[in-house]
Amino acid sequence: MTTTTTTKATKVIAALENGNELTAKQISSRYGIKNVSAMMSSLRMQGYPIHLNKRTGVFDGVKTVYNKYRLGTASRSVVAAGYRAIAQGV
Repeated sequence: MTTTTTTKATKVIAALENGNELTAKQISSRYGIKNVSAMMSSLRMQGYPIHLNKRTGVFDGVKTVYNKYRLGTASRSVVAAGYRAIAQGV
């Protein structure tokens, strides 16, 4: 990862650790990340328990379904081990 990417990732993790739930669009616009899915995958490989949850809301009288990323409670070592195993095809 480049220094710029690391800084962006650090900012995203800090926001999630503060309890924020963020959509991909929010992450992209706030932190300048073009491929949010790849960033989240990279952070998961580092052991962060990041979840993507479906939410519904009513905006201007229209029911809307959207997804938000949040930080879970699994230990980093457990999550990292799981994703490493998946990456290795085990």
